[in-house]
Amino acid sequence: MDNLAARYPLQRIAPFREWSPSVHYAQFQSLPPGAMPRRRLYDFELLYVTHGEAATHMQGQRYTLTAGQLIFLPSGVYHQNEIISTPEARFLGIHFDFFDELDVQTEADMVVYTEEAQADKFAVEACAEQLAPLSASIVYTPSLVCVQLMEQLVHEFTMRPPGYELVCKAYMLQILTHLLRSSLSSSVAQGSVHGDKLLEVMKQIEEAPAERWTNTSLAKRLNLSVDHMAKLFKQMAGMPPSEFVQSIRHREARRLLRESGLSIESIGESVGYPDIHYFSRIFRRHEGISPREYRKLSNIL
Repeated sequence: MDNLAARYPLQRIAPFREWSPSVHYAQFQSLPPGAMPRRRLYDFELLYVTHGEAATHMQGQRYTLTAGQLIFLPSGVYHQNEIISTPEARFLGIHFDFFDELDVQTEADMVVYTEEAQADKFAVEACAEQLAPLSASIVYTPSLVCVQLMEQLVHEFTMRPPGYELVCKAYMLQILTHLLRSSLSSSVAQGSVHGDKLLEVMKQIEEAPAERWTNTSLAKRLNLSVDHMAKLFKQMAGMPPSEFVQSIRHREARRLLRESGLSIESIGESVGYPDIHYFSRIFRRHEGISPREYRKLSNIL
């Protein structure tokens, strides 16, 4: 994959204390199949797929996204989003800048559909000396904690209680940190001869979260010792295997609670928790509320 960062001049190396992101837009949305208009952004966007499949055409490349993946859309770069899945794909989108530099009043202050853009208005991407910029990787698989932060940000931005701007800024800093750290961890693990096999196992876990995934069974699949497997897995995923499995199960449970009419018990069983009481306890530990309360809240949003 081309290194987009090397071809993208709108970057500024700045220590973390200078980062002051402002959120311009944050919302869940559903879109039908088809290609969206080609466009550029004055700001930046994190586009997270919560359900279905999509693709983004950018700089001569096609990036395919499935549920649980996120794409970072840089400022000033032409791109075109496409919804692949039928009857729709569902997203969580966040528009932001890094240095509180844009005054956004309407969509025209964020998105450019014509050639007549204001060249001096494109926001600058923040870079830190210790880490590669977000635009160096483009596609991410955010951790459970990162996804929860994005959902909480959408809630704050939608409800707009007093002080929501400051809360959104705090959430955004945490989200950016999670993504930057995950990129670093993945690059380290992918240098291993076992990187491709680890990625394949992680994909299998995402496709079948209800299976009995243990450290022993994972080590056997990879033909590694349990300790060595656990070390490499944590480098790749940014978390231990058991935590990764639990995060995938929780992500799928939240999706089903939002998007299906299945009973709480059926949802728990389908993600690997046949005991409804244990499922509720695990869900509350991650989310702070019960599955039933989460379903009610998601219907409001």
